[in-house]
Amino acid sequence: MTATTALDLTRHLAHPDAWRDEQRYWRGLTAATADLEPPVAVIGLEALVHNARSMLQRAGGKPIRVASKSVRVRAVQDAVLALPGYAGILAYTLPEALWLAERARRAADDPAGRAPATAHPLDIVVGYPTVDRAALRALAADEEFASTITLMVDSVAHLDLIDAALAGSVAAGGAPAAARPALRVAIELDSAYTAPALGRLGVWRSPVATVDDATALAREIMRRPGFDLVGLMAYESQIAGVGNRPGGNPIARRAMARAIDLMQKGSIAELAGRRGEVVAAVRSLAPLEFVNGGGTGSLESTSADASVTEIAAGSGLLGGHLFDTYSRFRPAPAAAFALPVVRKPRPDMATLLGGGWIASGPPAPDRLPEIVWPKGTTMQAREMAGEVQTPLSGRGAAGLRAGDRVWLRHTKSGELSEHVNEFAVVEDGAVVDVVPTYRGEGQAFL
Repeated sequence: MTATTALDLTRHLAHPDAWRDEQRYWRGLTAATADLEPPVAVIGLEALVHNARSMLQRAGGKPIRVASKSVRVRAVQDAVLALPGYAGILAYTLPEALWLAERARRAADDPAGRAPATAHPLDIVVGYPTVDRAALRALAADEEFASTITLMVDSVAHLDLIDAALAGSVAAGGAPAAARPALRVAIELDSAYTAPALGRLGVWRSPVATVDDATALAREIMRRPGFDLVGLMAYESQIAGVGNRPGGNPIARRAMARAIDLMQKGSIAELAGRRGEVVAAVRSLAPLEFVNGGGTGSLESTSADASVTEIAAGSGLLGGHLFDTYSRFRPAPAAAFALPVVRKPRPDMATLLGGGWIASGPPAPDRLPEIVWPKGTTMQAREMAGEVQTPLSGRGAAGLRAGDRVWLRHTKSGELSEHVNEFAVVEDGAVVDVVPTYRGEGQAFL
């Protein structure tokens, strides 16, 4: 993972607040990318630097592990990791982790001396359990990778699957578990919150929820040869992934905001107590290297939890519009994409080519791309963002002609990278670099 000169986020920028002038920003992106055929995706360098530094401030001194699924651009991940305060990758699949580790190794061994900005070997935690047997065999066959990549588990079944995948395999040398390189594992703690009247809030992840659950699994890991318990993770999605200033009807919006504030306050207090007890109990059994928690939306509260040693975050770097609904921060629109106007069904309308880049999660209007420029432009209620076309109306659409561009932001930060092969990096009104996405490098992990 080698950052380009343009993506050196430590250097001084001529106009670091350029993104704050909305009209100048979007018109500048249009002018800078005029020679690139749409759809075109961009990263505004000034906005990216702002977001990266803002996240460090919000983390209050605790290191941030970059959540790769929220970026999916190696050059950006590497550039961020070169900033003091960022350390390691939270990958989303084991094949991705192996690929990143191999690219880091190749860069470090480059005879031209172009060493990566990050320290090699790359510290990677896989944030989700893996059942990829081939990837597990590849991990066990490489002692360096086995010493720097951490697997996530939440049940004895995961340990059984790993043992079965490696038993007698060629990659593992046909050796018993005691003879193979010890695989690093971390336990995931369920961080959901049961709120009065509302019930369970938070994503369904780990079945490990209590001290007893965690210590029982920890003891089983330590009992088995071939495993090394090194960490614990607890992701509070109901705080990190839920904006507390939703849109909609003003009266309903205020009521919902109040309810979310109360829920999140209660969840923060409950999790701090429970997570602290679990960490203390597991630490009495194993010397944990890290306790990972949080996300972009909970940097402040997670950093205040004494039991947490690092925070996982990534969405705030590129600034998907989902994060515009938080009162605690507002990301700069670092990543955006432009689609071309291909026809005018009426003088007051304009139709874009494509546009249906819908985000994952509960189907709702907030999963749609947000039109950010020109202003006063809206989608049609009966079509919205379509696979091959997106009709627009409003005063902004009336001024558009065939060949013009409309700028949009994706709901989720990393999912935009699945739709494009590369990002044009724009600084001070000019394209200063073009960097490939995972897709542009021929990779699709999930």
